[in-house]
Amino acid sequence: MENKESNKCLHDLRQTDPRDDKTRIQRTKGHLLRESYRWILDHTDFKKWRYDSQYSLLWIKGDPGKGKTMLLCGIIDEIEESTTTQCLSYFFCQATELQLSNATAVLRGLIYMILMQRPALISHVRKKYDHSGKKLFEDGNNWEALSKTLLAILNDPSLTDAILIIDALDECVKGLSHLLDFINEASCSSRAKWIVSSRNWPIIEESLEDAMHGVKLCLELNESLVSAAVQSFIRYKVQHLTKKKSYDKDTQIEIEQYLMSNAHGTFLWVALVCQELADPRVRKRHTLQKLKSYPSGLDPLYKRMMENIYDSLDAEICRQILAITSVVYRPITLSELSCLMESHIDNDDDELKEIIGFCGSFLTIREETIYFIHQSAKDFLLEKVPDQILALGIEHQHHTIFSRSLNQLINLLHRDIYILGFSGFSIEHVSSPDPDPLAPIRYSCIYWIDHLLASEHTRELTHGNMPRSEDMINTFFERKYLYWLEALSLLRSMSEGVLAMQKLQKLQMPQLTELLEDANQFIRLHRQAIESAPLQVYASALVFSPSHSRVRQLFVAEEPEWILTKPIMEKRWHAYLHHTLESDSHLVAFSHDSALIVSGSWNGSIQIWRTSAGDCVRELEGHKDRITSVAFSHESKLIVSGSWDRTIRLWCTSTGNCLRVLMGHEKPITSVAFSHDSALIASGSIDKTIRLWSTSTGDCIRDFKAKGEFTIALAFSPDSALVASCSVPDSDTRLWDVDTANHLRIGTANSLRSAAFSHDANLIAVSIYYETPQIWHTVTGKCVHELQGPNNKDTAVAFSHDSKLIASASVDNTICIWSVDTGNFVQRLKGHGNDILSVAFSHDSKLIASASEDKTTRLWRVDTNGFQQEDPAVIISESTLFVFSNDSTLVASVSGKIISLWCPHTGRCTQELKGHSEEVVSIAFSHDTALIASFSRDGREELKIWSVASGECIQTLRNPNDMLESVTISHDSALVAALTDTSSNTIAVWRIDTGDLVQCVDLDCVLHWYSRNLSFAKDKLEILTSIGVVAIDGTEGSIEWIPRPPHLVGLGINNDRGWIMWNNYDILRLPAEFHDSGSAISGSTVAIRTASGRVIFIRLSADELSNLYGGMMAV
Repeated sequence: MENKESNKCLHDLRQTDPRDDKTRIQRTKGHLLRESYRWILDHTDFKKWRYDSQYSLLWIKGDPGKGKTMLLCGIIDEIEESTTTQCLSYFFCQATELQLSNATAVLRGLIYMILMQRPALISHVRKKYDHSGKKLFEDGNNWEALSKTLLAILNDPSLTDAILIIDALDECVKGLSHLLDFINEASCSSRAKWIVSSRNWPIIEESLEDAMHGVKLCLELNESLVSAAVQSFIRYKVQHLTKKKSYDKDTQIEIEQYLMSNAHGTFLWVALVCQELADPRVRKRHTLQKLKSYPSGLDPLYKRMMENIYDSLDAEICRQILAITSVVYRPITLSELSCLMESHIDNDDDELKEIIGFCGSFLTIREETIYFIHQSAKDFLLEKVPDQILALGIEHQHHTIFSRSLNQLINLLHRDIYILGFSGFSIEHVSSPDPDPLAPIRYSCIYWIDHLLASEHTRELTHGNMPRSEDMINTFFERKYLYWLEALSLLRSMSEGVLAMQKLQKLQMPQLTELLEDANQFIRLHRQAIESAPLQVYASALVFSPSHSRVRQLFVAEEPEWILTKPIMEKRWHAYLHHTLESDSHLVAFSHDSALIVSGSWNGSIQIWRTSAGDCVRELEGHKDRITSVAFSHESKLIVSGSWDRTIRLWCTSTGNCLRVLMGHEKPITSVAFSHDSALIASGSIDKTIRLWSTSTGDCIRDFKAKGEFTIALAFSPDSALVASCSVPDSDTRLWDVDTANHLRIGTANSLRSAAFSHDANLIAVSIYYETPQIWHTVTGKCVHELQGPNNKDTAVAFSHDSKLIASASVDNTICIWSVDTGNFVQRLKGHGNDILSVAFSHDSKLIASASEDKTTRLWRVDTNGFQQEDPAVIISESTLFVFSNDSTLVASVSGKIISLWCPHTGRCTQELKGHSEEVVSIAFSHDTALIASFSRDGREELKIWSVASGECIQTLRNPNDMLESVTISHDSALVAALTDTSSNTIAVWRIDTGDLVQCVDLDCVLHWYSRNLSFAKDKLEILTSIGVVAIDGTEGSIEWIPRPPHLVGLGINNDRGWIMWNNYDILRLPAEFHDSGSAISGSTVAIRTASGRVIFIRLSADELSNLYGGMMAV
């Protein structure tokens, strides 16, 4: 089993095998000639790195075409031949390949190669993989996880001889700075040896130039050695050409001499000229004339190649191909190129390959994907001759690609494009069919919006001056939007879709504003459902959208026919943006550019989230106990956190690195804050002190003695001259002068929770437990407003950045917004299902973030026009338990000691059953809906029988043994049975009419907590349990066991995973707020209580589902 899990871990880790990349590169560039690289093996700098333990890093740098990649290939071969025990790991960066051009891919490749040689080291990867699975390598925290894992591997005592090689650092397009920092750190802190190569780039120079542990080898400073290697390469290439073309001796010598005279130490120039001469269209008699037409130097050679292209009959189509391949955001396949071209060449891949061959030597094809022969070739086209391939400009080319992409999506996208069939078909089990209907439009699906935004018509669109493009976009969203979302899920690109929609909405096209706003809300709310099962875009995403949603109305015909009664949803989207950040966070703070949120958790972890996509981009680890306070610096570059572990940590926002640990408090930290100039950090603690720290040095520069037992909230004034503190239990609020330590007491309250300054420092808002928030003047110390609203019991408070609004969190799990000027209540936000612990405004005052004990963080839009949230669905306040009657005409709910009966059609309460002295914990209807059985934890373990019609208790039954856990009534309403707790595991049976206990059955096995429900068989005196059927004779008697394994038949629900199921098949994904909530099923109807107390009803068609899923049972 362990070996199986390790193999799965390796499979998920592998993004590419660098050994295969090396083989491909050598095949593409030609034979690896030992004479072209052997010079470096005897070089002083190489020997210094190889044999001197104080030098762990060798940096080989040089201009394009100097043979750096093949040089490293040769070094790898030599090291592999010289030892069989040394652990060698390498990676080749390539800017033209998405999976080879980012920092995380580099680390994945290096780790993969090490594990292939030292399998035992996989334990370092599995420490996190066993908890996170494949997402460890792919989510927003993958860089942090991978870098820490590789460092742990390199520092493992068993790995004493590792060599790591990275080629072409300059082609690491994404995350280069992170990678350079890691190389510096790892080469200093581990025993491993490193070789890296790159062009002469300033950013790389700055990072590696001053490495005390490194050796720099510059190819330009070793010109004679490189030139000798190039001459060996020339002789090899000319010999190969002579054999292929049957040159005579004089021709061979003349070619060799010309190449040696003009190569100037550039391998790539030689390779390109020889490639041109090898073209079958170059006749032997024309060889020397052709040869001498190629000038010395890469740029002149590229220019000559362009002239040859424009002299051909295929000049225009070659220009199209070069224009498209120069502008696209990743290498595209032949089928993708065909879709983006003006002429599709009859979809003939062979003809397209032939034409690409006419594009000089700029392009090459590998496994149906088109690449530039070298990065310098693409640079030449875009920087030296853009007017030749992009005659109307690069922005026009972007618009052309956008237009063609959108046309192809409109023409080719349709529902269930992979023919999955089942609505709950998991993305984990999806594989691309052959042929793949998405293959031609994969690129267009992901990048069409990026090309629109980069096009020349973006500005005209925002002013409504591009009706044709606007009409095309409108057509796409009205006819194809859901099919596009399905395709994004199939392509594992939902994150890209969320961000693209965010960008598109910012264009603010007048005619599309409402539709794009709705579409944006749709993808945000339903992203997780669609991401997990693509066809849920037509099920969960539609039926759980507001009834007035434009997207839902446009695609109402796509809603499942097997849902007969759909849940009653609100008419419009909630105020919150529907980014539910699923974590155990209880603290939140916005960055001041509103782009990020930082949250702190009970387990000591800190997460950084993007507000645009709602995804976690970084996780900060270091604290050893729960987080008590977090804050961004005002330029958003730093984060400070306080913890119960008595430490304060300063973090870099961009890298996630811990920069400083501030120690000095004797007890747990309760609050931290940055000054507005970010120069100071204030901290409060249970040790009754407030400390000021220097951000730059980490020194404590001042401490104040707090009045109360401990400080629970701190805030700096905008001029950084004052610090406000709230202390408990004496409810003391003070303003401290940073320079003099003098203070002004501005008020007390019964129980202060938090405080916040207005941006102009004139006001401070104070949150008071279970009372109204107050606004105080910082100069006079007087209260200027007590904020009265729907609920005057508040627990947290925050000012908007423009100082016009205050948000307060209430004990009823809502957020209230107030006007600072008038003190008037203006908006109420509902949606959390438990206590709200923290609120924060975005810097632009348009958003609010809130963290709750319901384990979600929500983003809300601020509406100062008196937004009232419409909620037409049934509200069952504070219900902790509810069940359907068997005829589905009633729902019984429990709130404390009271049982309420509701009509599910009208949502009206028809009866209240009162009589229990403690909280009711279990209820059951009789099959004719005439009776209800219930019991509570009242010390006597009474089981009561109620008349539904009158609401009276008609029987009270005494339990002779232990606590009860489950109750059921027989079909004829004659008997009632209850299961006792796990300590005794007995079933007790009573007669309802007499109240007599007729039988107690001792079970010889344990019914687990998740399967402790009972029910009577319809026509027999049998009780059905998950472990079998217990026969009851109505009196004391023997027990007959008829074993029956548990299984689900028909409708079921899995609250943990959030799915409604049919015959064990997932069919309808529930939104996050419905997970872990109460639910009840009756026949084909399910009732679900949301975290906020709302109850929804869904009725399904058993016939339709049986037709779809047949008699099959999922396993």
